[in-house]
Amino acid sequence: MADEMAASVLGSKLDLNSVKFEANRAALMALLGGMRSEEQVIREGGGAKATEAQHKKGRMTARERLALLLDKDSQWLELGLWAANGMYKEFGGAPGAGVITGLGYVAGKLCMIVANDATVKAGAFFPMTAKKVLRAQHIALENRIPTLYLVDSSGVFLPLQEDVFPDQDDFGRVFRNNAVMSSLGIPQITAIMGMCVAGGAYLPVMTDIVLMTEGSGLFLAGPALVQAAIGQKTDAETLGGADMHAEISGTVDFKEKDDAACITRLRSLVGKIGSTPREAFSRVAYDAKKDAPKFAAEDLYGLLDPTPAATNSYDIHDVIARIVDRSEFDEYKAEFGRTLVCGYARIGGRAVGIVANQKLHQQQIVAMGPQAGMKRTEFGGVIYTESAQKAARFIMDCNQQLVPLVFLHDVNGFMVGKDAEWSGIIRAGAKMVSAVSTSVVPKITVILGGSFGAGHYAMCGKAYDPRFVFAWPTARYAVMSGASAANTLVEVRVKQLERSGKTLSAEEKQSIYDEIKATYDAQADPRYGAARLWIDAIIDPAKTREVLLEALEACALNPEVPKFNPGVLQT
Repeated sequence: MADEMAASVLGSKLDLNSVKFEANRAALMALLGGMRSEEQVIREGGGAKATEAQHKKGRMTARERLALLLDKDSQWLELGLWAANGMYKEFGGAPGAGVITGLGYVAGKLCMIVANDATVKAGAFFPMTAKKVLRAQHIALENRIPTLYLVDSSGVFLPLQEDVFPDQDDFGRVFRNNAVMSSLGIPQITAIMGMCVAGGAYLPVMTDIVLMTEGSGLFLAGPALVQAAIGQKTDAETLGGADMHAEISGTVDFKEKDDAACITRLRSLVGKIGSTPREAFSRVAYDAKKDAPKFAAEDLYGLLDPTPAATNSYDIHDVIARIVDRSEFDEYKAEFGRTLVCGYARIGGRAVGIVANQKLHQQQIVAMGPQAGMKRTEFGGVIYTESAQKAARFIMDCNQQLVPLVFLHDVNGFMVGKDAEWSGIIRAGAKMVSAVSTSVVPKITVILGGSFGAGHYAMCGKAYDPRFVFAWPTARYAVMSGASAANTLVEVRVKQLERSGKTLSAEEKQSIYDEIKATYDAQADPRYGAARLWIDAIIDPAKTREVLLEALEACALNPEVPKFNPGVLQT
């Protein structure tokens, strides 16, 4: 095709035989290994005893149900795996927040799946459980993804009800989203394969189709609460069993014998959902072998030193060359604003616009300010005035041409100082942030390294509505780096103590520095952000292309793109 013939093929400057590459690779593989072990523990949910208890009830665990539901050998992109990690320790923890969410293929169709994990506190809703389900629904809403709920939950976790029940983005929002999704024609199907109690009983009934297995329960109040409230004695089956809801109340559409039969029926129903009639975004025929990048994805393991204190310097083109089709990249304004790299490519045949931080220092002729006309060195990972101007214009172009955007973060922030201020850095930064804010095409964010300060915002951080936020294990996600924060806060604390008449020794100052830095480093770790759902998934760097392929597939399910109206831009 003509557009493909005109594309530029990227080379690679990555030295695969260097000592630095091997050291980075070894350190990252060790970090990945540790994370994979932690993830395996999370996937075990409530553990062996809780799994055994689930089996004694004649029920599968949530992950056993998923294995049966998903198409064989298809890709499963789990979202929010780390949710609630390290939280709720006083209650014994809540691995994965007691619910599994992710994108997977069922009967050939990409679906959002929300599955309660009954091995974790009987599938009860903790505050982070509600947030995780709401995040899954938000993704499904934005991308018009058919959504399947596998329900097995005792309802709200009562000791924390004040943080689950009442607010705008708490448990009740789930049912509101059910109604809104239905109004937009997004298919929703629920399979009740265990308990579905109290307010949670509304979720299945507000979806399009309800399946229920024998032995499950669906009621606003269980037998004990009914007796306490109105003095009526009844057993669970008579009150809200599958037979009653299938034959008497008419609440469920399909009664199934067990989990396996229920999932077979669910797959059959999903297979009959119609497809989106058109696509708004450019896509060409794609061959997985012929159109693969020219360089191995595993090379990315040696790109970054994963230690928090590391100062990484690398060519972002080496990353792009390993994630885009045929390593072809049409770079936009390549000689201007070089600390940001912008350009067009395809991933899986789908057109994308890429905005990426360049981590190599760059030589640039200064256009304005005290150094106008002089050549200066611009620091990699820093957004300068020219970089922000270029990116703002590129983002606007992508919106005008309906090209989805992929942001690759490794950003220290915007440049500061007299030269930067004279050149209009605030004005240029505002222009870039405005363009990101008003962008209407799908946006996907991948945090490779640092994502600090206002640079995080300009590069489409969580507050700027990316459809997905992914992070490498090497990501650092905070208002500033641990070292910068520690230096600043040590100075503040020392002055406070000196005003009270105390003089600190060098050892005491170092102790304060180490304490503050350790706290900031822990909070900047991607596991900390993923536990709080600031990040949808921590991904293996070598799987970046695969993850983007599935995310772009999800984005394409929604062909409706609002009119691009950038509003007032600083000029």
